[in-house]
Amino acid sequence: METEEQAGIPPVKLTANSRFHFRCHPEISCFTKCCRGINIMLTPYDIVRLKNRLELSSEDFLAIYTTPQLLEKTDLPVVTLRMLDDQPGEPVCPFVREDQGCIVYEDRPTTCRYYPLGVASLSHKDEADEGFYFFINEPHCRGFEEDAEWTVDQWRSDQGVDVYDRINAPWTELIVRKRSIPANIRLTQKTKNMFFTASYDIDRFRRFVFESSFLDVYEVDPQTVEKIRSDELELLNFSFRWLKWVLFQEGEEFAINQQAAEARGKRS
Repeated sequence: METEEQAGIPPVKLTANSRFHFRCHPEISCFTKCCRGINIMLTPYDIVRLKNRLELSSEDFLAIYTTPQLLEKTDLPVVTLRMLDDQPGEPVCPFVREDQGCIVYEDRPTTCRYYPLGVASLSHKDEADEGFYFFINEPHCRGFEEDAEWTVDQWRSDQGVDVYDRINAPWTELIVRKRSIPANIRLTQKTKNMFFTASYDIDRFRRFVFESSFLDVYEVDPQTVEKIRSDELELLNFSFRWLKWVLFQEGEEFAINQQAAEARGKRS
């Protein structure tokens, strides 16, 4: 088996200005090999892009294409992309084809956009000491032998992952903060379910906001209500702010209407 050095992939931490050579294309001998035997954790914005691309509800997309897991050291539910058993012992991404490559390329997940890089985020803030990048060490990859040269920042921009990171940033920060809380402090199942719904099941979260007593109990300003009613990304960002309130009781926009809350309590 090749070592990292034999594969030409130095095991080093990278900064936004680190330079590297890489290019992936159909003519390269390893094309689509990186789409096999992988574990891809999906972000909230990944779900939105993919379910819209496939013209599915978020509920249907989650049921068909994902596997739920608990994220280590956080007790938070997350989802990974469900692989296909194309060949024994070699699960493959459901969206890759031998002759076409990725059939959802324009809407591919964050992890795929970063490849051949990985990112270790200590915070969502763009500060030099808040995280670092590294190479995904796969000996089969020949993309590092290509002439195209990038900085990490140039690669992120070219692949559109900077947009994904910006949209997911408030959610990423919640995970980082939860990871810092002692492991013996556990979430209730109700809180876990809410985290899952608000993070991944955007269509169900929309119904939760607009078809329950949510807007009676919480005094959300009318402008915000109109934005989240008509704009899915506004709703997604609202869900992150709601989770911040649920997990850490932070967020002035979720002031409780005591009278409505008491009335709801009497009915339940």
